Amino acid sequence: MTDKVLEQVEALGERLAATAADSEALGRLSDDSVALIREAGVMRLLQPADFGGYAAHPRVFAETVMAVAQRCGSTGWVCGVGGVHPWEMALMDRRLQQEVWGEDPDTWIASPYAAQGVATPVDGGYRLRGRWGFSSGTDHCDWIFLGATLGDADGRPAEPRTTLHVVLPRADYEIVEDTWDVIGLCGTGSKDILVEDAFVPVYRTVDAQAMSEGSQAAVAGRDETLYRLPFWAMFPLGITAAVIGIAEGALAVHLAYQRDRTTMTGVRITEDPYTLSAISEAAAEIAASRTQLLDGIERLYDLADAGTTITFADRAVTRRNQIRCAWRAVAAVDDIFARSGGNAVRRSNPVQRFWRDAHTGLQHAIHTPGLVYHATALTTMGIEPQPRQRIMI
Repeated sequence: MTDKVLEQVEALGERLAATAADSEALGRLSDDSVALIREAGVMRLLQPADFGGYAAHPRVFAETVMAVAQRCGSTGWVCGVGGVHPWEMALMDRRLQQEVWGEDPDTWIASPYAAQGVATPVDGGYRLRGRWGFSSGTDHCDWIFLGATLGDADGRPAEPRTTLHVVLPRADYEIVEDTWDVIGLCGTGSKDILVEDAFVPVYRTVDAQAMSEGSQAAVAGRDETLYRLPFWAMFPLGITAAVIGIAEGALAVHLAYQRDRTTMTGVRITEDPYTLSAISEAAAEIAASRTQLLDGIERLYDLADAGTTITFADRAVTRRNQIRCAWRAVAAVDDIFARSGGNAVRRSNPVQRFWRDAHTGLQHAIHTPGLVYHATALTTMGIEPQPRQRIMI
């Protein structure tokens, strides 16, 4: 069934591409785009089978996100981010899963995970306050994951810092309109979220560290290999898959445009060895990015499937390579754009939208190389990284 989701996306490809301009103009996914994603079943790929999902191999999920992003970067981005949320929901309390999916297995869940709120303990749960940015696809979601710092009795972040992922229904938070005015990924509608004072029962929360280490599956009673993977392998996978898909989309429209193009000096592009060489190099870099991203998640999956502990070193190398995949792919898009001539900047030429979307996707914190690169280099030398260097690994 999971391969059929990818096949369905490919079959709907032209229709998905046709929604891109509308989504960009609206500043959120168009209703047509959402309907096509629901029809294909993309958001249910990582959803557990007992709640109507497909519990697919994460490689299939990444390939499907790429296929969507090739047609519309914003739709691919929302699938890459939002498509991971059912995976985490599978690791939450079964009562919460029933609340979210019991009546409608097609319910979508938003985020973000940045700890931009404070959860103060009270009887039975927490009081949550905060404001979060970058909630991709949020207009189409009925629940949301939010990152929060555990608070003290006065509502201030407690020391040492503990981070929770908390889940709220749509009635408990506000989507702040007019907070997504950007140059790329415009159609993702990644607006701000405001929570004034919401009660969150304990069963709608999870410790972020347990999720990061991949130990939450045992707590949740999930023995499927998929759910024994660490959070910082799964969440980046969807985001980087979207960026690589965008790069593949840029290459496809570039090739279609260059096929019949003649330069102002009268040289046909198909006879220009310099441009053809640049196209091939860019295509090879994008292909390498795809291969390395998929190889990384397959390696971790195989370790989990064999019952082998996934170490910090395993996670670090996968994260390092995942970040490099994104930077390599976007650099290739730059090479493509530089060879597309003056007409590339016209709104009517989709290559400029893919170029803007690729760079905007690279801005996500998950693609910041510094600490991850440092931690991975130290780990491969046999040196234990400091706690602050282990963030998001």
